[in-house]
Amino acid sequence: MSHAAFSRRHWLAASSGLLAAAALRSPNACAQVVAGPAEPAAEPDGGDSSAPTYGEAKSFDWQFGMKLSTPVTFTAGLGTFPIPMDWPEQTVTLASRDVSGPVTQLQTRDLQGGARQAVVGIARMTAHQSLDVLLNVRIDKRNIIAPTQTDSLVIPKRVPREMRAYLGNSPMIDATHGKIRLLSRELAAEAVDDTSAWQTVRRIYDRVREQVTYTEGPIRNASDALQDGKGDCEDMTSLFVALCRNANIPARMVWIPGHCYPEFYLEEQAGGEASGHWYPCQAAGTEQFGEMQEDRPILQKGDRFKIPEQRQIVRYVSEYFRCDRSGQASPSVKFVSEMQHSD
Repeated sequence: MSHAAFSRRHWLAASSGLLAAAALRSPNACAQVVAGPAEPAAEPDGGDSSAPTYGEAKSFDWQFGMKLSTPVTFTAGLGTFPIPMDWPEQTVTLASRDVSGPVTQLQTRDLQGGARQAVVGIARMTAHQSLDVLLNVRIDKRNIIAPTQTDSLVIPKRVPREMRAYLGNSPMIDATHGKIRLLSRELAAEAVDDTSAWQTVRRIYDRVREQVTYTEGPIRNASDALQDGKGDCEDMTSLFVALCRNANIPARMVWIPGHCYPEFYLEEQAGGEASGHWYPCQAAGTEQFGEMQEDRPILQKGDRFKIPEQRQIVRYVSEYFRCDRSGQASPSVKFVSEMQHSD
C-alpha cells in the first residue's frame, strides 16, 4: 500500500511562488501581504450599508491537477487534490480539462465546511505508464470593501447548525485553553456598555496584533502563540479565531496560496429578522479590518474538515494519493497549482 497525505505547507508555499508580484515569497505557508490602495466603496445591494461590498473583478487563469508516473504496476489508485470553489468574492469557471493515461474516475466533491476536491480513480496502472489530470480554471476575484455602517451589527444569538463548527475547537485552534479563555475574559472586562459587536471584534484584532510578533516557524497551537508572544500568519489567525469563538462570534480561517487570514460573522438586525455576513481581516501583514485587498484565489475556507480517506479531522485539505503496488518502488506523484495568465 502506498499512502501519502501531502503537506499543507508544501502546497501553500509552492503555490505562493507562482504569483509574480502578488506576495513576498516565504519558505513557510505565510507570505506577508502589502495591500494596495483601497478601492472606492460601491453601494450595497438593497441599501444594506452593514454588508461588505465588492470591487471590480480581476481575472486569472489557473491550473490544478496531478501528474503521475510509475516504475511498478499498481491497482486501486486514488488521488485527490483541492480546487477552488465559488464564494461571494470569487467565481470559478472550469475552462478545460487535460486528461491522459488510465484514468477510470474523475469527479469533484464538496466537503462540509468550505472545501472542494477533485477525485481521481485509477483501477490499474502498469509499470512505466504515465498519467496527467490537469484542470484549467478561470478565477474572477474581487476585493472586499468594508461596510460603511457597523453600529447595527450584533453577535448572533442563535447559530445555525451548519455554523456551530465555527464556535468550538479545531485542529491547532484550542479555543478552550485556559490562557485563551483568560485573555477573552480580560477583553470582555474592558468593554463598556455601549461597545458594539464591531468594536468587540476590533478589540480582539488589535490585541492579537499587539501581543504576537510575526515570526516564521513551525505550526503551533493558538495558545502557544499567545504564551510565546510570537507566531506566523497561521498562528496569529488561529489565535484571532479562538478569541472570537470565546466571545460567541463565529470565526474561521481562509486559505490562499502562501498565506491565510481569518473571517468573522456578525448579523444585522432588521425588522425582527437577522441576516448575517462574513467579514475578513488581516491578522498578519498590512492592517486590514473588515476588508480584503487580495488577488490570490481562495483555496478553501474553514479549519475543521472530515476527509473520507483520513481518520483524523484536519484543518486544511491537502493533496493525497494511495494505491496497492507490487514491488518496493513507489509511483512518483507531482501535484500542480500554477497561475497561467492574468488579465
